[in-house]
Amino acid sequence: MSLRATARIVAAPGGRLPVLESDGPLALRRTRASGGGPGDSRVTVVGAMSAPLGGDRLAIEAEVQDGAHLTVDAAAATVALPGRAAEPAHYDVRLTVGQHAALHWLPEQLISARGSDLRMRTHVELAPTARLVLREEQVLGRHQEPTGTLVTRLTVRRGGRPLFDQELSYGPGAPGGWDGGAVLGGHRAVGQLLVVHEGSANAPPRPRLLGETAVLTPLAGPGVLVTAVAPDARGLRRVLDDALALVREEARGRVTVPAG
Repeated sequence: MSLRATARIVAAPGGRLPVLESDGPLALRRTRASGGGPGDSRVTVVGAMSAPLGGDRLAIEAEVQDGAHLTVDAAAATVALPGRAAEPAHYDVRLTVGQHAALHWLPEQLISARGSDLRMRTHVELAPTARLVLREEQVLGRHQEPTGTLVTRLTVRRGGRPLFDQELSYGPGAPGGWDGGAVLGGHRAVGQLLVVHEGSANAPPRPRLLGETAVLTPLAGPGVLVTAVAPDARGLRRVLDDALALVREEARGRVTVPAG
């Protein structure tokens, strides 16, 4: 039997969490905020059961109210698995960040296991003065196994206008060339880091390569995108962590980016 579950978070100023609602396999736990201010909140997503399976429909909704700061991370990777249902699983993430608010969305890796079929959508609505650090990481297959089918879409709107919209497809049924030299080049881990803050539109960083398998690109708006591939999850995380440290260092001369 397919599963339906939606977990909800609302963060308010002063470190308050007026809504922290777990559901099904999505267990939410308030954890100690590290590296932030006394009014920051941190929530960790803990997987309560194996999910998503084929046919499941899971969702997480997070609202960061005006002036609030929230970090959301995870206790472990999410593993997409095949299920009894023939239809794909769906995992939707809906994020809203208010005026002068900040959200650090830092989940663990999403692993696409052999035979799985997952559609994942992340939709972000930012107020004009909102700040965002968002990391996405996908690992295509567990150790020494081929990947399942994975389609992800990330859409970010700021002040009601589009800032970023990208869809990626991997595995059986994906358009040809996804595992070729022009895309993954034999790598099994792929990820992106999106940083949005005031000031980056007026003094954007220059586009450039970060090592051999990552690239930094300023967006047409107040944002910076880092896209990377790596042989494995550990290598990908190292590249994205280094990229975030670089973006923060360069941003200090333009605008303060809060620590995660």
